[in-house]
Amino acid sequence: MDKKLFLLDGMALIYRAHFALSKTPRFTSGGINTSAVMGFANTLLEVLKKEKPSHIAVVFDTEAPTERHTDFEAYKAHREAMPEDLSKALPYVFRLIEGFNIPVITLDGYEADDIIGTLAKEAERQDFKVFCMTPDKDFAQLVSDHIFIYKPARMGNEMEILGVKEVLAKWEIERVDQVIDILGLWGDAVDNIPGIPGIGEKTAKALIKQYGSMENIIANAHELKGKQRENIENFAEQGLVSKKLATIILNVPIEFNETALQLEEPSRELLEPLFAELEFRTIGRRVFGEEFNVNEAKANPSGQKDLFGNDVTVTPEVKATSQPSLFDTPIDAKNISNTPHNYILVDTPEARKELIKTLLQQQSISFDTETTGTDANLADLVGLSFAIHVGEGYYIPVPADRATTQAILDELRPVLENEKIAKIGQNIKYDMLVLKWYDVEIKGELFDTMLAHYLIDPDTRHNMDVLSENYLGYTPISITALIGAKGKAQGNMRDVPVESVVDYAAEDADVTLQLANIFKPMLVERNATKLATEIENPLIYVLADMEKEGVRIDIDTLNAYSSELQQEIIKAEQSVYDKAGLKFNLASPKQLGEVLFDHLKLDPKAKKTKTGQYQTGEDVLTLLANKSDIVQDILDFRQMQKLKSTYVDALPLLVNPKTGRVHTSYNQAVAATGRLSSNNPNLQNIPIRTERGREVRKAFIARDADHILLSADYSQIELRIIAEISKEENMLDAFSKGIDIHTATAAKVYGIGIEEVDSMQRRNAKAVNFGIIYGQSAFGLSQNLNIPRKEAAEIIEQYFIQYPGIKRYMSDTMNFARENGFVETIMGRRRYLRDINSANATVRSYAERNAINAPIQGSAADLIKIAMINIHHDIKAQQLQSKMTMQVHDELVFDVVKTEVAQMKAIIANRMKTAIKTQVPIEIEIGEGDNWLAAH
Repeated sequence: MDKKLFLLDGMALIYRAHFALSKTPRFTSGGINTSAVMGFANTLLEVLKKEKPSHIAVVFDTEAPTERHTDFEAYKAHREAMPEDLSKALPYVFRLIEGFNIPVITLDGYEADDIIGTLAKEAERQDFKVFCMTPDKDFAQLVSDHIFIYKPARMGNEMEILGVKEVLAKWEIERVDQVIDILGLWGDAVDNIPGIPGIGEKTAKALIKQYGSMENIIANAHELKGKQRENIENFAEQGLVSKKLATIILNVPIEFNETALQLEEPSRELLEPLFAELEFRTIGRRVFGEEFNVNEAKANPSGQKDLFGNDVTVTPEVKATSQPSLFDTPIDAKNISNTPHNYILVDTPEARKELIKTLLQQQSISFDTETTGTDANLADLVGLSFAIHVGEGYYIPVPADRATTQAILDELRPVLENEKIAKIGQNIKYDMLVLKWYDVEIKGELFDTMLAHYLIDPDTRHNMDVLSENYLGYTPISITALIGAKGKAQGNMRDVPVESVVDYAAEDADVTLQLANIFKPMLVERNATKLATEIENPLIYVLADMEKEGVRIDIDTLNAYSSELQQEIIKAEQSVYDKAGLKFNLASPKQLGEVLFDHLKLDPKAKKTKTGQYQTGEDVLTLLANKSDIVQDILDFRQMQKLKSTYVDALPLLVNPKTGRVHTSYNQAVAATGRLSSNNPNLQNIPIRTERGREVRKAFIARDADHILLSADYSQIELRIIAEISKEENMLDAFSKGIDIHTATAAKVYGIGIEEVDSMQRRNAKAVNFGIIYGQSAFGLSQNLNIPRKEAAEIIEQYFIQYPGIKRYMSDTMNFARENGFVETIMGRRRYLRDINSANATVRSYAERNAINAPIQGSAADLIKIAMINIHHDIKAQQLQSKMTMQVHDELVFDVVKTEVAQMKAIIANRMKTAIKTQVPIEIEIGEGDNWLAAH
């Protein structure tokens, strides 16, 4: 077998893993941030399975100073502190590496780079093929015919292997060792290697291409001109020191022990309890097979197969330590096979009658439905389960024959439609929606365990199996055990024998009941009971009705628009080819970058991605649009292609065959801010800023000739809320007088009268008004408005002078967050900010932006949710036939009977304006039309 050595740059890979998930960090139920461990584990597994190394090691730095610190005191002096969550994760990473039986190599006085470099060169001499696994660019200097850089996959990009050819092309050099010269000239801000001032990556490459080495550049500095010559002459010594700092040492006094580096089988005894503690279900299954069970792993490691398909024998003495739960109580490995339970099949009229009698005597019941699919608007009912006492459950099957099913549901109607019996469920909206198709309306107070947990801990996962394992220490029966793994071959619950469904279904209702018992006091602790009982749970009724109603789509309009877009796409594409003077693949970012920057030379300072190709994202192209009209053609091409594929061609495919309408699904437990999201289709993302995007709204039409669409939109709601929360007097005054807030802000900032404000000043003020609450800096504002940074800084400074209440709100909110670890909306919705006191500035600043923004976005979310609940109530109370059909950002859309328009407008205006009592006036705009575009 070929000898294949992988040397992993441990800390670089750990940092990369941690920050890759910084916007969506992964936490255990006990609050441990597992992002770094999870990312590192996934990267390691990918390499072990795909690359199959014969030898492997992970290399780390130590705290001891190195020769570089002696040579240059400032070396790495300005590095940001390690994020606290990352430092706490390091012991878990070392346990993971130990569990895989991979050696860890360190040596005081030498960096990981030097150890890897030395080992790589020695391994090459001993006929190894060596892969230095790192995201660090410095390692390019090590590459040879047998030494490669292995850059792991990231952000959807495939892994990358760089050999001599790739390094020479990427760095635009003739010899690999010239990488060191470029690094010396360029410097490295992360490691505080100074380089030579004024020389960046492009200039460094150009100089090395011309002169071959740093020493030769210095010797020929007299040939250069201006500031460049001056800098190289004045900072020559600094450049040579930088080159030495960037050079990887290849003679570290460390032994190359081939036997010690040989890949071994992972240790089940070490890894299973670690995966259990970190709640790594998926990773556990990847390593130990589908049978891996988090809770069993905590107490009962079994003889399953390891990562490499070999049997692992575990001695009886080896026991994994049971980890404490969130409540500091031991979690045993519990499942249906070892937990006492009494799950009863109720399949006769007599048994149903007896159960119904029992259910009618309860104040609350937990229930669940079993169906033939996941789309509630298409699925058929297979059965219902109920639980009223922990450890007990009942399952009522229903047949495929709809008439018989309807008769059974009619028997249950007195229970399900009883307003005095509270209903407990996990994602109960799904069950309600399924039953609506059988003309059964769930009534009574609701308690949704998914939403309860969302209010308790909005940033983690809320599905029942995870909640059960985390809070009950109990692993429910997997759906795949009944109907098979996901894919074309997967069956549905109708195919499963009733005897097998009983335990699964009754267990769901039982587990949900147990979770409700745990979450109710937790909601009280987090001051979230009112949010649950007055907003989130009542909103379920509203959303279930909206989802069942759906919205009518004009397919002919979409088909016609699709054809029109296709013609425009072809036209834009041809225009690009004509202006470029050549044909290429316009959908290829690589080819596009080469055409724009190598062929047309639109930007001599064009930036490249880490893979060496030019950046051609929308932000880059937008800044270039004024340099050549070819760029606008490219932007148009992209916009039209996305619009056509994502909406125009996709919407007709989502029409429900039963109703002829599109039924979006609203998600309450996704956005941590409290905002609703939607999918199939995602209404929130339908473009409204461009004329072409707005055309899609034309296809959303009224039910028939007797109906019309009403669109009601909050006016500048986030700015009104920030005025309300901050009590900023000047802003409150402008809103109370009905003055356009952006004009009022421009007048204040520029020190002129309202009537003197021009369109440019209003545009600038608008950017500041919205930018401030998203933490926009002077640099960001200057980029946004295409104005000098100094001017942007002056605008922001004046803004805070004129609106001191905003400055005070930001300061007070930040202090509150630092002291309490969370911020709150007007209604008390909390956003927890684990990193608000981080010593790492990057991590901390992200939490700080959330601290300022979350109370505003969250209050806007609460406002529209309350309005929806109240409007829904009024429609029912007044027995109107009109329906609420869509919620998009700060807008509500209604399908209104024409004779009810006046009545509906009055209800909508009143409820939207008064949802939350505020000092600032809340304004809305109501439009009407045959389609959504006309109404908006």
